[in-house]
Amino acid sequence: MIRLRDIALPPEHNFSQLQFEAARLLGISNSIIRSLKLVRRSVDARKKPDVKIIYTVDVAVEGNEKKILKRSGCKRASLASVEFYRPPKPRTAPERRPVVIGFGPAGMFAALILAMAGQRPLVLERGEDAVSRHEKVEKFFETGILDTASNVQFGEGGAGTFSDGKLNTGVNNPRIGWILEQFVQAGAREDILYDAKPHVGTDVLLTVVQNLRKRIINLGGEVRFRTQVTGLRVEGNRLTGLETSTGEIIDCETAILAIGHSARDTFRMLEGGGVPMEPKPFAMGVRIEHKQKDINLAQYGTENPALPPADYKMAEHLEDATVYTFCMCPGGYVVAAASEEGRVVTNGMSYVSRDGENANAALLVTVNPADFPYKGPLGGVKWQQEIEEKAYDVSGGYRAPAQTVGDFLAGKASTGPGEVTPTYRPGVAWCDLHGVLPEKITSALAEALPRLNRKLKGFGNPESVLTAPETRSSSPVRILRDKSRQSQIRGLYPAGEGAGYAGGIMSAAVDGIMTAEAVLGEDYGRKTSE
Repeated sequence: MIRLRDIALPPEHNFSQLQFEAARLLGISNSIIRSLKLVRRSVDARKKPDVKIIYTVDVAVEGNEKKILKRSGCKRASLASVEFYRPPKPRTAPERRPVVIGFGPAGMFAALILAMAGQRPLVLERGEDAVSRHEKVEKFFETGILDTASNVQFGEGGAGTFSDGKLNTGVNNPRIGWILEQFVQAGAREDILYDAKPHVGTDVLLTVVQNLRKRIINLGGEVRFRTQVTGLRVEGNRLTGLETSTGEIIDCETAILAIGHSARDTFRMLEGGGVPMEPKPFAMGVRIEHKQKDINLAQYGTENPALPPADYKMAEHLEDATVYTFCMCPGGYVVAAASEEGRVVTNGMSYVSRDGENANAALLVTVNPADFPYKGPLGGVKWQQEIEEKAYDVSGGYRAPAQTVGDFLAGKASTGPGEVTPTYRPGVAWCDLHGVLPEKITSALAEALPRLNRKLKGFGNPESVLTAPETRSSSPVRILRDKSRQSQIRGLYPAGEGAGYAGGIMSAAVDGIMTAEAVLGEDYGRKTSE
């Protein structure tokens, strides 16, 4: 096939126009194009309001491709080279099946690879299945009644299930295309295969994670919900078993530890069990909400229904910290993400349509172990908990502390919303966030907001809303592993975001796959080009 890059079309185009433009660039008749496959689609808004949709496509044609390329003289065309991942082939199952602890992206894809390899993995997930979990989450949003075992953090699909389901990543790995294909087979839209910023949507993810689980089971795996690992059995330096919340002791010599960034009680159990860990840098801050129409206008210079809801990604480097936006949710909602009694946490999510009135994003400040007021491997965890408890005390419950940007910069408490109505349920408590967040964070946010406003007009709108705290952007802990991906406790394989080796759905899934490959003894570079 011939790959064509940088095809620019107006937002109102259709597929036929794309095919005719490909034929024009190649200097051929449209009739000899046998197929056209989308490889990448993105939005170019650099010359607003003249926004373009940019495509890379693979074109199959009748005739000699090399001759067509030479005759066209098109510098944006070349022969397509496709790199793809081949999962490990089935092999004899061990006497003791491998265990996967946690069923977020890392655990789910580790279990899928092991199941495809005929290893009959056993998955232990402390939370509930997606349907039961969704019911508990909605109940919490409506009533403030929290289930500490089944919530936005814990349950089938992990914390990513209640997010925008963003699948873009800075990781360059041949497994990524394969992961996207598995999501599509499980019910996600096909556009995630080629969109530059793919997303699944929380509403669709609820179905996708169930279908991935059913596939693992059909391949011989087993998934147990409401089953938390509460202890390790170790002889010498080797794993021999797992203690669970159900009272069962599971004989086990191989376990992938994919627990997620909020499994604080498990972190403490591991520390007490002699599993080497260290504190790691992470980031904390707030969720910032704007009107989506204002973000559209700022990014596109026009309000065009043919364009997707606009997003943004920004960073401001200060003297002793970086302030950056993360997990931006166009047309989304700020959600209650608590997993512990007496602590308030925020996160963001969008549905697949992204048609909510507001846009929101995490606005975070980097913090390093030297900044932590507590020392030791779990010093960052203790700091997170302290902030979350203060937020709970200020709001008098699971409402989230909130303040308008204008009041925050003026240093005065807010008493209510302006033009931006906060979306957080079960509601917000208007206050001064300087009394909730550490001074390092508030001072960095105050310095960065005017600068970010110069980069994106309206970002610092005085009536935009800050909702706090956003403390769970990534893990504050790293569970150490060697080149074999094992802990000092042999047979224990830390993986994913909670172990400190990933930062989002895709990187966690990749890390889970590579850890499963390590369990199988596979070469990490399993890829094929054609």
